Amino acid sequence: MANEHLALDATHDPQRLSWVESANSADTEFPIQNLPFGRFRAGAQEPWRIGVAIGNQVLDLQAAGLLDHGDMNRLMAAGPQTRRRLRQALSQGLTAGAPQAATWRDALVAMDSVELGLPCRIGDYTDFYVGIHHATAVGRLFRPDNPLLPNYRWVPIGYHGRASTVLASGTPFHRPRGQVKPAGDAPPALAPSSRLDLELELGIFIGTPNALGEPVPLAEAEDHVFGLALFNDWSARDFQAWEYQPLGPFLAKNFASTVSPWIVTLDALAPFRRAFERPAGDPQPLPYLDSAANQASGAFDIALEVVLQTATMRAAGQAGETISRSNYADAAYWTLAQLVTHHSVNGCALAAGDLLGTGTLSGPQPEQAGSLLELTGGGQRQIALANGEQRRFLEDGDAIALRGRCERAGFRSIGFGTCVATVLPARPL
Repeated sequence: MANEHLALDATHDPQRLSWVESANSADTEFPIQNLPFGRFRAGAQEPWRIGVAIGNQVLDLQAAGLLDHGDMNRLMAAGPQTRRRLRQALSQGLTAGAPQAATWRDALVAMDSVELGLPCRIGDYTDFYVGIHHATAVGRLFRPDNPLLPNYRWVPIGYHGRASTVLASGTPFHRPRGQVKPAGDAPPALAPSSRLDLELELGIFIGTPNALGEPVPLAEAEDHVFGLALFNDWSARDFQAWEYQPLGPFLAKNFASTVSPWIVTLDALAPFRRAFERPAGDPQPLPYLDSAANQASGAFDIALEVVLQTATMRAAGQAGETISRSNYADAAYWTLAQLVTHHSVNGCALAAGDLLGTGTLSGPQPEQAGSLLELTGGGQRQIALANGEQRRFLEDGDAIALRGRCERAGFRSIGFGTCVATVLPARPL
């Protein structure tokens, strides 16, 4: 693991304030210590431009003279040194009293006045299964005596998903149709999913590519990661139960996934690293997936939250209700460096903009589950909401919002924005 990822510098100084006043608010997700990257446009006919979130504003990097192009994937592919130099320039220029304020003010646009899209072009998508508490809870539903399969503690499990249906936050999607198998001897039938679920995840965005046939060593893996975003891998549990054997997820997963608009860089996350520890008695990873540096600081302390807003709540002007809270560091059995290294160990070429989902990040306690499948015991019980409604799985009109926040004494808190989407009724055939 490169030492640059661990270094704290002036960009992390909690006393640093910005001339963008909203960035100095105690509750902002985007103080000057964060500076996440994303794409925005003023209208549907406009090209996407690269922006950095600062308070409630977006700084247009081309208009500010910091880039001569608007291609996020090109920026991501340029490597960690380019990203760090840009972060340094942004931090200095946005600091209160900086001379750049005179010209950069014209490069600011209000975040709520523009469209925020996918943070980059997503060429490929792999979903992992790093949440050990999720894997155990789901496995227990089907294999009470043997919830975790033998390979789980040895190899990061993943499958290749569908990049074309990864949606920008705020984009609604229709309830999917697929084959559902009733109990007993009845044949399967084509039907809208009645067990539609969310999955609380993080998305890992690849920056620097690796050449075909050249594995990425663990010590270099984080140099290939641009940053993290919130990610919801919607799942049709009734399709999944029927189709997943023998080749795994298909229509149960490929109809929609939602990603938040801002990529929080590993540089911004440096103050929130934690030691990565496996439970006592578990086997250590194979040597290519293990190092002292990864053990010392491979985990990230990111508090996560799932908020459900029903159509009834929305009509009444009520905010959504938090139904789960967990933490990335407590949930993940594998680090992001291990995922990159294992993904490439066979020679697989990763490209700038590729997305790796972590899998569902459930905490160790039942109420920290990152899916309704777990919260309801496989649909056997309902969760009660404060307005009197109940849910086993998602209904039409339900909206799910994911949120993430990093906090540590002595540092400014930073956030990820919101990853949100609403379920629409199934389209008629």
